[in-house]
Amino acid sequence: MAVDPKHNKNIIICPNVENDAGLKMTLLVLETLQKLSRTTVICPLFDDNRARSFIGIGFGGFEQEPRISKLEDELSESEMIITLGGDGTILRAARIAADSGIPILGFNMGGKGFMAELETGDSELLGVAASGKYELEKRMMLDVEVVRDTQTVYSGFALNDVVVKGDNKVIDLTLFGDGQRISRFSGDGVIIATPTGSTAYSMAAGGPIVEPTAHNIIITPICAHILDAKSFVLEPDRKVSVEIGWRKHNPAYISVDGSDRVVLMDNDRVVVRKSEKTTRLVHLKERSFYEKVSEKLG
Repeated sequence: MAVDPKHNKNIIICPNVENDAGLKMTLLVLETLQKLSRTTVICPLFDDNRARSFIGIGFGGFEQEPRISKLEDELSESEMIITLGGDGTILRAARIAADSGIPILGFNMGGKGFMAELETGDSELLGVAASGKYELEKRMMLDVEVVRDTQTVYSGFALNDVVVKGDNKVIDLTLFGDGQRISRFSGDGVIIATPTGSTAYSMAAGGPIVEPTAHNIIITPICAHILDAKSFVLEPDRKVSVEIGWRKHNPAYISVDGSDRVVLMDNDRVVVRKSEKTTRLVHLKERSFYEKVSEKLG
């Protein structure tokens, strides 16, 4: 089902200057969208100063120089976000834009790029996207909180995963689903992932590949020290809790989508559940998830 474009609204371009050397792809996207009479705004991710310096030398042939702004300041006046980088760039944009419902179109300029819809040679599809002739994939997200005694000391949300990990030491972990014990083991940690995140760290740790539009919570141990510590695929409405240290407490932390890092104290409890937030990704190409997996994983 095509999406009606809101031609009076902006298209946001989010470059990651580490992946787009000299912002060459960013400038190509700008040029293409300007030829389509679309208004653009550039919202650099990760490194605002470097992006500004690159962009300042690249606009000689442009009729209209786009504004440079912060992503969070442009969401209400925009209809689409285009990211230029790897999956980490999409994750960053998705976390900032989660409450807005704005769809994200990703160009893969990083590694595997499971979340990105387009590669650098697909710029001709920008016209299709700008006209609203695309499908939307809604991706499940996770809410996470750290509870210390009875107080919530951290709360956040993830599109990919929540990782509980020892800080250079093995940790003891007990996992619960709706208060019922799922597993107890010692190891490097545990990954609690969405289906979108199943092809990231969870897969590398031996977890299952799950279709990204599914609604499940995936639990994958990291280097567990017992043979029967397996991955679990749970119903989406389970409340997953992680407790650390039934024998002794070694230093540990959580990481949310590879960014937020929170040090855990003795008796902290990590609670993860399905979020009401969703990420909407633009789908343009006639390519199935299975084809993408075969292509990315060889």
